[in-house]
Amino acid sequence: MSTKINKCVIIGSGPSGYTAAIYASRAGLEPIVFEGNAPGGQITMTEQIDNFPGYPEGISGFGLMEDIKKQALRFGAEVRNKVIKKVDFSKRPFVLETEDGNEVIAKSVIISTGASARWLGLESERKFRGMGVSTCATCDGFFYRKKDVAVIGGGDTACSEALYLSGLCNKVYLIVRRDVLRATKAVQEQIFSRENIEIVWKHKPLEILGDDSGVTGIRVISSEGEATKDIDVMGVFVAIGNIPNTDVFKGQLELNENGYIVTKGHSSYTSVDGVFAAGDVQDPTYKQAIVAAGSGAKAAIDCERWLMENPL
Repeated sequence: MSTKINKCVIIGSGPSGYTAAIYASRAGLEPIVFEGNAPGGQITMTEQIDNFPGYPEGISGFGLMEDIKKQALRFGAEVRNKVIKKVDFSKRPFVLETEDGNEVIAKSVIISTGASARWLGLESERKFRGMGVSTCATCDGFFYRKKDVAVIGGGDTACSEALYLSGLCNKVYLIVRRDVLRATKAVQEQIFSRENIEIVWKHKPLEILGDDSGVTGIRVISSEGEATKDIDVMGVFVAIGNIPNTDVFKGQLELNENGYIVTKGHSSYTSVDGVFAAGDVQDPTYKQAIVAAGSGAKAAIDCERWLMENPL
């Protein structure tokens, strides 16, 4: 067991975690970043990012995370490729436990564990990720201008994705397994008013079709499990929700009904003094790298000010 009390420990990486590390390092907090199971977060699976400021020619998700990580290292952050599997926020200093059983003591903690996209679970879906299969229309919709695409889902997320894509694409097929949409009435009205959105009622995906160049279509089956049909599309957007990576914090922090960490007002403060949250783990709305990076900066600033007012 380590007896050293660290000023700041950041759990998770990605845009929010690495950005928090930059700000915390420059503030002299000597942060330790535990990258978790997916260093850089789910954005590393994105082949091309064209909407992150400072990259006029675009950059891959992996490349973007490597650049932000290098900047954090430049200012003295310590990055460990380890997973935090247990936390005790009941008293200060906080006690964290890594996957290999080592304890880490911290005066303050910034949580940046992100969220994981819900996938359909199809082998073909996995095969064509980054080659026509996406979970973010805002990130990847531009690549399908004037093309036909499909969106999977019937809730607010799926309908919002379909509406966004309808402004870029030739046609959008909204594939819904039920005979109703779960989106709010206002969103439904917009869906029904778009001439280039076609709802495929009572069907669910059976297979993503494609070749070496990427996705060429999607095979769907009726919800009753009867007839199948193929739809020609160049892109498939899976919009059936996200799962916040908060299992380790259950019983330790206040979470909302969907499992996201609750933060106070416009701050990064959680229900426990000295514990802060940033990025998609507390933001089910925007899900953008630039927003997560900004919230990481907020968390580090909140953390620095809290430490000044609450020395152990």
